[in-house]
Amino acid sequence: MKMPDPTPRAAAVHLLDQVLGEGRLMSDLLASGALQALPPADRARAQRLAGDTLRGLERADRMLTRHLRKPPPLPVRNVLRAATVELALGGEAHGVVNEAVEIIARHPRHNRLKALVNAVLRKMVDEAPAKWHDLRQPGLPAWLRAPLVEAWGKGPVAAMERAHFAGAPLDLTVKSDPDAWAERLGGTVLPTGSVRLHAASQISALPGFEAGDWWVQDAAAALPVQVLAPQPGEHVLDLCAAPGGKTLQLAAMGARVTALDISERRMARVAENLARTGLTAECVTGDAFAHQGQYDAILCDAPCSATGTIRRHPDLPHAKDGNDFGALIELQAAMIDHALTLLRPGGRLVFCTCSLLPDEGECQVEAALARHPGLRVDRAALDLPGVDPGWITDEGGLRLRPDHWPDLGGMDGFYIACLRI
Repeated sequence: MKMPDPTPRAAAVHLLDQVLGEGRLMSDLLASGALQALPPADRARAQRLAGDTLRGLERADRMLTRHLRKPPPLPVRNVLRAATVELALGGEAHGVVNEAVEIIARHPRHNRLKALVNAVLRKMVDEAPAKWHDLRQPGLPAWLRAPLVEAWGKGPVAAMERAHFAGAPLDLTVKSDPDAWAERLGGTVLPTGSVRLHAASQISALPGFEAGDWWVQDAAAALPVQVLAPQPGEHVLDLCAAPGGKTLQLAAMGARVTALDISERRMARVAENLARTGLTAECVTGDAFAHQGQYDAILCDAPCSATGTIRRHPDLPHAKDGNDFGALIELQAAMIDHALTLLRPGGRLVFCTCSLLPDEGECQVEAALARHPGLRVDRAALDLPGVDPGWITDEGGLRLRPDHWPDLGGMDGFYIACLRI
C-alpha cells in the first residue's frame, strides 16, 4: 500500500505495514526515502511512534485481543497497535482516535472497518494508560531468545529485554571537549567519552550538527576505533565502512583513512558526513574481497545479525528470523582471513560485530587463532577509560551487552577484539 497523506501517524503505520507485513528493515525503508514527504520533525515523530509500537507490540496485542473477536487485517491491526501505544504513553485521546479512524477510512480495501477501529480505540482511551505498565515485560522471539539464554543465562537476557523495551538514548561522538558539548546540549559524558542525550530531539536542529562538531554514534559502536588506537599518519582501512561513524573517528584521530563499502548508496552517506564534519578519507565503493593494498591497521566491522542493536532498532526481531545467521558467520570468517592478507608485518586488525551471539564474536576469534599460527590477541588494547575488566572475555575480546550500564541507559551489544600478526 502506498503511504496515505503524509502525517507522522500515517507514516508510522506505513512503516509498521512494511516491517510486519513485508519483513523489511526500517533502516532500509528510511534510506530508500519512505518518509521523504515529511519535514524533518515529523519524520522523527513517525520513527519514534513506529519504534515505540514495535517495542510494545506484545502489550498492545494483549490489550486489543480482549476487544476483538478475530484479528483484523494487518493494516487495520497496525493502526490499532500504534494508536494503543500512543494512548498508553500519554497521547492526546481525541487526536489519536480521530486520525486512526481517518487512516482506515482512506484505506481502499479496509475502509469498511473504520467503525471497528473507532469502537475499539474508544475503549483504549482509558484502558491503555491505566493498564499498560501492569502488563508483563515484552520479550524476544523464541528463535533469538533461546540461543541468547544458552550463551548468557536467563537473568542477563531478561535484563537485555528490559534494555530493549526502554529504547536507546542519543549518543554522540564529538571531535573535542565532550564536557563542553554535554553542557551545551544538556547531556552527560559517559565513562568512555561519548556524550549522551536522554531527551528526544531532532538531530539536525541541535547545535553543532551543521558545523560538523559531532556525529551520532552509540557509545558501544565508538569503542572499536578506541581499541584500534590509530596513530597520526597511519594508513588505516575501514572495511565495511558505512554508515561511517568509525570512518569519522579514524579521520578525526589523524589517520590516513581508506573507507570501503560495497553499497554505493551507503558510501554516498559516508561522503556526506565527511563533508559535513570537514574530515577527509578516501571513499571506495567495491567488494571487500577484491580489494588489495597494504595497511598499518584495519578495522573490520563485519556484516552480522545486528542483534546487539535491538534497543535502537526494534524492528529487527520482527523482520528477521535467524535463517541468514549461518551465511553471515561464514562471511565473517572469510573477511577476517582476507583482512589479514592486507596488513603490513606487525599490523593490527580490530574485528567487531554488533551482535550478541558468541558465534559472531568470541567463537570467530577462537577459530581465527586456530587457523592462523602466529596470530595473537592484543589484550592490552582493551585497557581503555570506562571499560569494565569484567567485559573482557576468556580469549581476550571485549563483550558489550545492552544490560551493561543499566543506570546510565545501557549500550548496544558489541564484540570487539584486536588481533596482531
